[in-house]
Amino acid sequence: MKRLMTLCCLCCLTWVAAAAGEVPQVANVMARNTTSLNGKWNYIVDVQEEGYYDYRMNPTRWGFFLAAKPQRPEDLVEYDFDKAPEMNVPGDWNTQDQRLFFYEGTVWLKKNFQWHRDSDHRTLLYFGAVNYEAHVYVNGKLAGHHVGGFTPFNYDVTELLKEGDNFVVVKVDNKRRAENVPTQIFDWWNYGGITRDVLLIDLAPTYIENYSLQLASLEGRRLTFSVQLNKAEAGRKVTLSIPELKVKKTVVTDADGTAAIGMKAKPQLWTPQNPKLYKVQLEMDGATIDDEIGFRTIETRGKQILLNGEPIFLKGVSIHEEKAFGGGRANCADDAATLFGWAKELGCNYVRLAHYPHNEHAVRLAERMGLLVWSEIPVYWTIAWTNNDTYNNAERQLTDMIRRDQNRANVIIWSIANETPHSKERDLFLSRLAKKARSLDSTRLISMAMEVTSASNYKNRLQDNMNEYVDVVSFNQYIGWYRDVNDAPKMEWEIPYDKPVIVSEFGGGAKYGLHGPKNQRWTEEFQENLYKENLAMLDKIDGLAGTTPWILKDFRSPRRVLEGIQDYYNRKGLFSDNGEKKLAFYVLKQWYEGK
Repeated sequence: MKRLMTLCCLCCLTWVAAAAGEVPQVANVMARNTTSLNGKWNYIVDVQEEGYYDYRMNPTRWGFFLAAKPQRPEDLVEYDFDKAPEMNVPGDWNTQDQRLFFYEGTVWLKKNFQWHRDSDHRTLLYFGAVNYEAHVYVNGKLAGHHVGGFTPFNYDVTELLKEGDNFVVVKVDNKRRAENVPTQIFDWWNYGGITRDVLLIDLAPTYIENYSLQLASLEGRRLTFSVQLNKAEAGRKVTLSIPELKVKKTVVTDADGTAAIGMKAKPQLWTPQNPKLYKVQLEMDGATIDDEIGFRTIETRGKQILLNGEPIFLKGVSIHEEKAFGGGRANCADDAATLFGWAKELGCNYVRLAHYPHNEHAVRLAERMGLLVWSEIPVYWTIAWTNNDTYNNAERQLTDMIRRDQNRANVIIWSIANETPHSKERDLFLSRLAKKARSLDSTRLISMAMEVTSASNYKNRLQDNMNEYVDVVSFNQYIGWYRDVNDAPKMEWEIPYDKPVIVSEFGGGAKYGLHGPKNQRWTEEFQENLYKENLAMLDKIDGLAGTTPWILKDFRSPRRVLEGIQDYYNRKGLFSDNGEKKLAFYVLKQWYEGK
């Protein structure tokens, strides 16, 4: 059944403040008037959190957030940020200090900066991401507390700042907990730190908080535009300009500080072959926001995925947000350019950004390179399904992911989970997330990485109650790795849903340069044969609309401990951790050339 996604008004993007100073995420932060706080930060490792608790485990008012200095010779202050070592921000501590390679706990980071008041303007302190829990202090005062390691957040710190010298201290804690999202166990490195950009944003008292510009339908090429101010103010004029399309429209906000308009235009459609982006400008009271936006539609019809009304096969690969060479959290366009360049060389038109929202530089670069994107939140494996705080955390991450990337033409799928065990509690949790995603953005598809239940007669049947909530049925399978590769030719697949199918993971491990017979694990020949057998098997799946094999490159994981082979790397990559192609790369590349 054909179902075209329709525009969701920004007013549906509900948000609940987590702290008094926190304000809703500011869209398109790259186009705002900002001052970077990236660079060298001093840091103190606090294994027992003595900078936060006293010896009775009560929060102390004399914590490290004060960045205190002795005022008299007899004063006792047992830390000194100015004498502490430095690390780069954005960056993870695991790869910048060898003592912290496996460290999970608290590290305090401090940055000095200058600030000067600009009339009545507001100043927001923005973090692209901090993994995992952050307490943020400005000049010794709490600005806010944030939980979740992969989405942006910002605080209005205007009243905490002073003319001239200022400092910010962040208590970062990456300890794993059962109630977290992700939970206590996950198969990637738990990189701790301030892992994405830190910015001061200068804004007028009333500013454009968020906006959406979409191609609503192919018929008539109708665009829809909506805008949300940070305040519920009526009568504010916002002008939208798309010079190349000769569009210039002014809207007036209502009592909620929102406005919306539809308009006819004939944009050239964004496609992987021609990722056309239009220069867009918003203006209010002389302040402008510049963006580049592409226009396309994405929908399903039966077992097909349609891009701009035409069937498309998603030739993809899964990617972790890890630097191309040697590990460490990727955090900039240069990191993404290498990874996405490898994906393009493989023949991809699509990438699965696993298992959490990747940084905004990466998503925007993928858009310019013509790579479609699956973006997901880390509801991974066994979440605390009945914990209300856990659900709220997951929903907040979902909301922030959608708010940030809702204008990116290449993002076509919001994923709400990966490999979650079936239960009534899980179904309730995930169905709520699916409904939330739909309410926030009805212009994109919703999916999740399911698992296939197997039978002894070589018949694999996908059966998941979440089928009614997703637009695309996706699942992971590891025949040939966790099951005998000789089983692949015997397999039959039964997917009893009239929806497109994406095999979101398959693959197996190999150490680059290790050669031997095709039945010898860890050799490139074993992985090569696994891919050959799997691809022949996948060709028989009815409704197959795409694949994202696991994974583009070897990545660090503390679960992978086999000495001399894994050495704390998951070796399922098509590239090694040094960027060398394994034999399976060429098998998949050839298969994609035929699609």
